Amino acid sequence: MSTLHERLAAYPADALGGIRRGIEKEGLRVLPTDGLALTPHPLALGSALTHPLITTDYSESQLELITGAHRGVQACLDELTEVHQFVHHVLKDSGGELLWASSMPCGLPTDETIPLARYGGSNIGRAKSVYRMGLGHRYGRRMQTISGIHYNWSLPGVTSEQYFALIRNFRRHAFVLLYLFGASPALCPCFVEGREHGLQRMEGGSALYMPHATSLRMGRLGYQSDAQATLAVSYNGLTGYANSLHEALTKPYPAYEALGVRNPGGDYNQLGTSLLQIENEFYGTIRPKRTVRTGERPLHALRERGVEYVEVRLMDLDPFVPVGITAQTMRLLDVFLLHCLLSDSPPDTPAEIAALKQNQHLTAERGREPGLLLQRGGERVRLADWGTQVLDECAPLAQALDAQHGCGDYSAALRAARALMAAPGDTPSARVLQSITQQHGHSFEAFARECSVQAQNALLALPWSPAQQARFVALAEESITAQKAIEAADTLPFEAWREQYMAVSELG
Repeated sequence: MSTLHERLAAYPADALGGIRRGIEKEGLRVLPTDGLALTPHPLALGSALTHPLITTDYSESQLELITGAHRGVQACLDELTEVHQFVHHVLKDSGGELLWASSMPCGLPTDETIPLARYGGSNIGRAKSVYRMGLGHRYGRRMQTISGIHYNWSLPGVTSEQYFALIRNFRRHAFVLLYLFGASPALCPCFVEGREHGLQRMEGGSALYMPHATSLRMGRLGYQSDAQATLAVSYNGLTGYANSLHEALTKPYPAYEALGVRNPGGDYNQLGTSLLQIENEFYGTIRPKRTVRTGERPLHALRERGVEYVEVRLMDLDPFVPVGITAQTMRLLDVFLLHCLLSDSPPDTPAEIAALKQNQHLTAERGREPGLLLQRGGERVRLADWGTQVLDECAPLAQALDAQHGCGDYSAALRAARALMAAPGDTPSARVLQSITQQHGHSFEAFARECSVQAQNALLALPWSPAQQARFVALAEESITAQKAIEAADTLPFEAWREQYMAVSELG
């Protein structure tokens, strides 16, 4: 069996320059006086259905900002920054709303008051809203207001089999990223109102937290589902993965059958009664992805054309950074994903899948705890020792990327990560708690609000030309025109369209 060094040596050096990465970044719109903004998606931002760079996620109040796929880290970050600039100019001019800087939400209204995202009157637009209605019934709307960053990554010439090997290793070593970049160790009490939780209240303040947490967003209180816990999806190959999802998308789930597709008044509760309404409902730290064609189901696209890229889903927003992520973090992700791709990746087993879930929860809730032990191959090993080993193995990969790009930035990112592994007090999660306790009166909301204001001020202070403004105004107008064209082209009643889209035959 070849070593990582041998695999790296056999990989065409110029292919490393073909890495493409893109970002999807979520964030809540909040009022200048605190609290969730309940206003509609600003018209000046364009159509959430068709705009290529600006949409909404779960809620009408939750923006999602999207970049294209870039070969350069800085080019990707520059586009993300520019989209943020336009959004902040619009928010400033339409009431002074802020973009919340933290992954965990601001003060929230009652669950049923959190507004679902709206996408117009077309069948596909209505389906997107009905899907979100279903998520609210299944998991509660509060959970859906959590925000994060998705990092989309591809490398030329990588096969579906190799992408699944990458995914297996990513899941094994995801604790490293949770430890290094988790930034949600505390939250607003409103988020867990009426729920059992093991959080502590900060003495003299309102924030709830866990003293050694890294990412409550990725722990038991975050994006988790008891229903989906029954899914033991294997990542040993495209066929097995697709078959697991196929069953979850087609097999009725009793609790959701009882809810029904429509209520007695005829309004829609959800798109379907299976364990998953559609593919995107499946939660995970990483997903295999393929660009879909108009009207195509994602599972069909994967089965027909294979994996095109992976979507990393466990990254918290960095509240200390205006756009939520830095170039250094992106470079560390590139090195880490290359390590996942080129390292040995044995098949996963049900026992390992269960152990990895436990490791994720331990790291999310106790990752900075001195001497914390994780499970590896039936043995218990210190998180710090295992994480250091993984990062040490990344050194030749960082050097290869530096050589490809004529820089030292990848090795610098790796050095910074290794330093954090030895200094848990310097991690983002520790810095969040330090700031809440020392500067913000033990209030999570006060901390996140100040970060949000600082981010807005920094982005509004950057140069913004009339040409940039005109380009984004044109994109917004084009998106509104495109939405109207989709609505005008519909020929089927919504129920007939829904039945057709949800048909088993559409899954491939």
